[in-house]
Amino acid sequence: MGQQGWLQHPTSTETKRFHRDTTHWTETPMVFIDSGRPLPGQPALLKSRSYVHRDEATALWQRLRRQGWKPVAPQWGESEEV
Repeated sequence: MGQQGWLQHPTSTETKRFHRDTTHWTETPMVFIDSGRPLPGQPALLKSRSYVHRDEATALWQRLRRQGWKPVAPQWGESEEV
């Protein structure tokens, strides 16, 4: 996962966006995790946002990958917020 990464559930459109909090990355590396569903032709349905340490985000990413979640291209614009 570079600056951001996207995972999608294998049988639904449930999507998670992992992205760095660049304002504090050097002191305390924290990551935002946005959860939602892309809606064709409409703004995404963003359901929640978590704010976790990089290590916790990495562990969640790895756990979801083991459960079959797939990396995907960005599913909504950066301007859309929870």
